[in-house]
Amino acid sequence: MWAEQTPSHWDNILVPFVAKTIRLVLIFITIIFSLPFFSLSSILTTLIQRLVTLSLIGAITWILFQLVQVIEHGILAPYGVDYEKDLDARKVYTQVHILKKVVLTIIGAIALSVVLMVFDNLRQIGTSILASAGVLGIIVGLAAQKSISTLLAGIQIAITQPMRIGDVVIVENEWGWIEEITLTYVVVKIWDLRRLVLPIGYFLEKPFQNWTRTSAQILGTVYLYVDYRFHVDLLREPLRKIAEASPDWDRQVCGLVVTGASERCVEVRALVSAADSGKAWNLRCEVREGLLRFLQEHHPEALPQVRLALNPETPPDQSSTAMPPIEQPKPVIGRESP
Repeated sequence: MWAEQTPSHWDNILVPFVAKTIRLVLIFITIIFSLPFFSLSSILTTLIQRLVTLSLIGAITWILFQLVQVIEHGILAPYGVDYEKDLDARKVYTQVHILKKVVLTIIGAIALSVVLMVFDNLRQIGTSILASAGVLGIIVGLAAQKSISTLLAGIQIAITQPMRIGDVVIVENEWGWIEEITLTYVVVKIWDLRRLVLPIGYFLEKPFQNWTRTSAQILGTVYLYVDYRFHVDLLREPLRKIAEASPDWDRQVCGLVVTGASERCVEVRALVSAADSGKAWNLRCEVREGLLRFLQEHHPEALPQVRLALNPETPPDQSSTAMPPIEQPKPVIGRESP
């Protein structure tokens, strides 16, 4: 086929669409021009004309819907199917996805209005309602204010993109991925396969964490608590070996430092890096298990301990704690006891 031999991918998309459109338009043109050749009653002719008009409106609406789908497919085709791993692809996909819904909504509203205008009775009723119901128009406008603001919020998110489809976020203390963005709500896929549905305005009014805003790379931390007598240097080499043996480590960051100390133990933090949050979680678990296994097998005395030390060489100071001696009564000579 000619379209398949051209270097541009738009030919492969537009040629089938144009062919379908031409076939559909030819059917309606044939019906419209063939009506005068039939001797039909005025009522039947009017009925057929109405049906053809409605069918033509539906066909044009379908063509416009398909055109939007074709444009979306043509824009996203260069990025392939694995767009979630590409930051630029996720930006384009989010914008196209939201703007497509806006355009489809506008086309559907216009098509419905044109269909209603075909019928004279409905057109007169609608005209009289719009002319006489000023108060009702105000009420409807106030009721639609929230819907209009939601629509504008969706367009704003498509332009500013505080989050994109496939981004890793933390919202409402839940960790997950942006799975779907519509004009009214956003679906977050939680790590345990639950779905958190939030209104689109939530992401413009409340703070949330986006772990993949500019890059998917992330640092993972593991905290351990060891005894004061343990030498922290003994953990650095096992940490390096555990990270190198893990396929989730990106070979960027691997370190161990002391980050705190209490009256009982020392806080040690292992810091490792990974390409994305999922790999970082797995790497943190591997590092935690590996370091604990190393301490249990080679240095069990390094675990936090509670000590009670007494020094028997220094007697307690009795000058302040000893009770004064009790004086014994002296006997009186020459006097009998009672």
